[in-house]
Amino acid sequence: MNTVHVVTGAGPVGSTIAQQLADEGQQVRLLTRSGTGPVHPLIDRRRVDASRPDAVAEAFEGAVAVHHCIHGSAYDARVWRAELPQAERVVLEAAGRVGAVVVFPESLYAYGPVDGTITESTPRTATTGKLGVRTELLAQREASPTPTVSVAASDFYGPLVRNAHAGERLVPTVLAGRTMRVLGSLDQPHSFTYVPDLAAAMIDAAGREELWNSFLHAPTAAPVTQRRLVELVAQAGGVPAPRTSAIPSWVLRASGTVSREMRELAETSYMFTAPFVLDSSASEARLGLSPTPLAEGVARTVAWWRTQERSAA
Repeated sequence: MNTVHVVTGAGPVGSTIAQQLADEGQQVRLLTRSGTGPVHPLIDRRRVDASRPDAVAEAFEGAVAVHHCIHGSAYDARVWRAELPQAERVVLEAAGRVGAVVVFPESLYAYGPVDGTITESTPRTATTGKLGVRTELLAQREASPTPTVSVAASDFYGPLVRNAHAGERLVPTVLAGRTMRVLGSLDQPHSFTYVPDLAAAMIDAAGREELWNSFLHAPTAAPVTQRRLVELVAQAGGVPAPRTSAIPSWVLRASGTVSREMRELAETSYMFTAPFVLDSSASEARLGLSPTPLAEGVARTVAWWRTQERSAA
C-alpha cells in the first residue's frame, strides 16, 4: 500500500522536501493556500489552508508523516504569535488522529544571543519578540502527544531561497557587480545552512522512529565570514568580487524607532555582529548525514540564480 507524505507550504523548504520525496518515488500531498508548488507526477498539489481543522483533517488522511513548513504572513512578532501557535495546534491534532509524525524546520531564534558555539544542548530559553514565539512553539510541540521532530538550521542559502540574507539581497547583487552591503560585520564567522541538507535531514528523521520527539541540527558546513561568502558567490559566477561594506546594527536600531520593520530586523542583528556558529556534528552522527561543502552548495545556488536571470530575460 502506498504511503503519503504531507508537506504544508511551498516555500524553499517545503518545495525542496516535496521534490526530494517525489524523486525518491514517494507520494506527496503538498498543501498551500494557492495550490502552487513544484510540478511532479507524484506531487498532488492541493489548495488547503493548514490552519483550518476541517480542511486539514481530510488532507491528512493516510499520511505517515507531515512536514509542516508554513511561516507567518509577515516577519513580525505580533503576526507570528497570532498565527503560528494556532496553526501548529491544528496540524499536531490532525496528525495525531492519523498516527503521523510531524517534522518542523526550526530556526535558531529560541537560543537567543549566545556566547560560544551553538550545540543541541545549548539552552533554548529566549523570551522576547519573535525569539520568544519560537521558544513557545517548541514547548507546545513537546507537550503534544503527537510525535514531533524539530530540525534547526542557521540562515538559509541554496536554490529557491530568495527572502534571506544569502538570497536575493546577496546573489543577484554580487553577480551584477554592485556594491554588496551586509548586515553587522563582514568579518565575523557565521553558519549558513544549505536548504537541500535541511530537507534531507527532515525526511530522514521522519522515517526513523528513534529520532522522534527530538531536537536536531540540520547538517551545516563550517562557518564563513560574509566577506568570504561574497567571494565564493563571485567565484562561482565567474565575476570579480564586488566592493563590500557593512551596515552597523545601531543603524537598524535607530531606524527601528520609526519603522517596525527595521525594529523586527534589529532584533536578530546580534547574529551578524559577533561569531554565530552552529555545531551540527552530534545530529549528523545520529542522522548519518553530512553537509554539502559550502563551495559546492554556492555553485549550485549560483547556477539556479542564472536560470532565473535567463527566464526573466
